[in-house]
Amino acid sequence: MIAPEAPTPTQVALKGLCPRCGSKTLFKGWTQFADRCGVCGLDLSSFNVGDGPAAFLTLIIGAVIVALAITVELSFSPPFWVHIILWIPLTAVAVVASLRAAKGALISLEFRNAAAEGRIKDQ
Repeated sequence: MIAPEAPTPTQVALKGLCPRCGSKTLFKGWTQFADRCGVCGLDLSSFNVGDGPAAFLTLIIGAVIVALAITVELSFSPPFWVHIILWIPLTAVAVVASLRAAKGALISLEFRNAAAEGRIKDQ
């Protein structure tokens, strides 16, 4: 059961809060989760967000970048090297900068929904 004072997934994502108690103990590095919350003891190592956030961000940000690149091409017709200088660094920075928030949101949703690895019952 989630405590009434538990932070929302948005708060967890943007502030790096523990999904159970709300203390700022979710991360120990830029995108690396702490092993456990130092305040409430929630075992954060038991959650597995995997590569989901990176995959979602790559697809979403990639679609936005492609739309922007097409708009720039059709509006200004710059040389090809301008596209390389603009879009490759912008894509990399956008994905890396938003990865922390995406991982925080996903771990919060895993906690709230008591998500676990799927298992098939023995018959």
